[in-house]
Amino acid sequence: MAKYRRGRINDAVAEELAIAIGEVREPMVINNFVSITRAEVAPDLKYATVYFSCIGDSDEAGKGLKKCTGMLRHHLATTLNLRITPELNFVKDGSIEHGAKIARLLEEIHSKDEGKNG
Repeated sequence: MAKYRRGRINDAVAEELAIAIGEVREPMVINNFVSITRAEVAPDLKYATVYFSCIGDSDEAGKGLKKCTGMLRHHLATTLNLRITPELNFVKDGSIEHGAKIARLLEEIHSKDEGKNG
């Protein structure tokens, strides 16, 4: 499969799952404000690793997403024209927290420099 096709499939899966998350009625997902950041589908389309971020408890959100896997796969099967609907594996995406930590450290450095120069 061409690399650009996999990229389009990854984007389509992430986009459709983000739409489907809005229809989820699982309290563990709703209360933690879950959002899908990206998806990586295996070349054989059997498995997909879905990265999510949340504002609340990430462990609870992961359990809630796991409970909703059947509904989410059904949504993918009905909306995407794929030969195989991939099994979903949810992983917490730590990139947002990492970016916030770097921004906080840079702000601390900037404020220390201002204190020395001021």
